[in-house]
Amino acid sequence: MTKKCFRDVAGFDDRLLMAIGIPLASVVISLLLFSDALEAGDWPYFLACIPMSLVYTGCFWLGMRWSYYETKLRFPAFGDIRKRLFWMILAFLVLFFVINKTLDSLFEVLKNAHNHKPDPIVEFLISLVVSALVIAIYEALSFYIQLERTVAEKVELQRQNIESQLEGLRNQVNPHFLFNSLNTLIYLIPEDADKAVHFVQQLSKVYRYVLESRDTKMIPLREELEFLHSYIFLLHERFGDNLRVDIRGLDQRQNAAIVPLTLQLLFENAIKHNIISTEKPLQVDVFAENGHLVVRNNLQRKNQVMDSTGIGLQNIKDRYRLIANREVEVIASQQYFTVALPMVELPNQ
Repeated sequence: MTKKCFRDVAGFDDRLLMAIGIPLASVVISLLLFSDALEAGDWPYFLACIPMSLVYTGCFWLGMRWSYYETKLRFPAFGDIRKRLFWMILAFLVLFFVINKTLDSLFEVLKNAHNHKPDPIVEFLISLVVSALVIAIYEALSFYIQLERTVAEKVELQRQNIESQLEGLRNQVNPHFLFNSLNTLIYLIPEDADKAVHFVQQLSKVYRYVLESRDTKMIPLREELEFLHSYIFLLHERFGDNLRVDIRGLDQRQNAAIVPLTLQLLFENAIKHNIISTEKPLQVDVFAENGHLVVRNNLQRKNQVMDSTGIGLQNIKDRYRLIANREVEVIASQQYFTVALPMVELPNQ
């Protein structure tokens, strides 16, 4: 099996970090360790110390980088940070001994030529601080990348969950509507063939809209109203003048949009729970008010054996919450049942 590269283990590419960090750290270390040479005006020695410090810093950086890679590979979890720190501290002690012994002999001639030798304790402490800083940067970057990745995965899971919920909510729209329409068509065919043909044409328009709008999150209000006119035609064939609909004041809302198929659900909800008869016709008003599309019907509840489950209205609330992140207002009084749908303004075409 191929061993993972550093980027796969740490989660980021550190080449730019090394290209900037190693030279910068070597200059800072030179200023800290050889400040006495700088104060004495021994510029040739100080300038020679910078590349020497660059070699030391590069060896320490690469050594600590390797120890970080190995410990991260073996203990990748965030909860394993103590184990990683233990092994990296041990690695630092070994590296400090090996690198200092090796490079001290290499630069011995330069050090003996001058009297500005760094204090071994200070040298150890500075090496420890720089190594700790390097590891802290690597841990911080790795944690940040991992956090971003976790957040992105969580958002993606939420999106998939929302899409799944929306699909379930959309699928609730179709069966009721088609069943009622086909029942009406059965009564129309023997009575009036021409009217039955016209009914099928309108049914085709409505059902085509239902199918085409399934994957649409927000739809222009004018398109929803065009669908509503065809849908009301079908309802009038079922209920005649016992169902009265008044749509007003919406011509000026050309840039408004709503969640598709909510009007159908609201009409179905009103028909399902209210008496519709010659003595008690159902009046449904559709109009705009305070940035909302308001659907209001007079309240004349049926005497139902079982209480309403509220699935239809909850469907509307859930879809608005999931798609538009807006709340639907529901107001029930003794005379009227009112639902206010938030309208979203579309940009001008």
